[in-house]
Amino acid sequence: MAENKPEFGHETTDVNAWAVGKFGIALALLCIVAMGLLFGLFRYFQSTMEGGEPRVTTIKVPPAPTLETTPVQDLKAIRAAEEQLLTSYGWVDQEKGVVRIPIARAIDLLAQRGLPSRTGDEIQTAARDVSVPTESGLGPKMMPPGGPLSGESK
Repeated sequence: MAENKPEFGHETTDVNAWAVGKFGIALALLCIVAMGLLFGLFRYFQSTMEGGEPRVTTIKVPPAPTLETTPVQDLKAIRAAEEQLLTSYGWVDQEKGVVRIPIARAIDLLAQRGLPSRTGDEIQTAARDVSVPTESGLGPKMMPPGGPLSGESK
């Protein structure tokens, strides 16, 4: 009986080194061309700017209302104005003698004087105009089905 032993050796068909080399050279050239085009485009965009200002000076402004151009500074100005109102004295209505006082001072005055309260001898009652839902509907205070826009007249 003859045994079938596998033969040891090497691959007879190898990778085509010249084709792989040509692909690598073409890829490198393509990268260089792409970088050159991008650099040229960058130089073109840079040349369209004169001293940091665009050459095109006609800017179309949309009709009002427009967006804020400096929202951070605007918000800071609004907050500063509100803070000034909340922390200073001033007239609200001078003819009627109504003044504005700082919040901290108002809190101190409220703590000294206290809030109005009910006297201890008053009897608290439940609200009289409360409607209670029933089995057949939502209660007598609710509008009848259909409502004023249903077109039904009484």
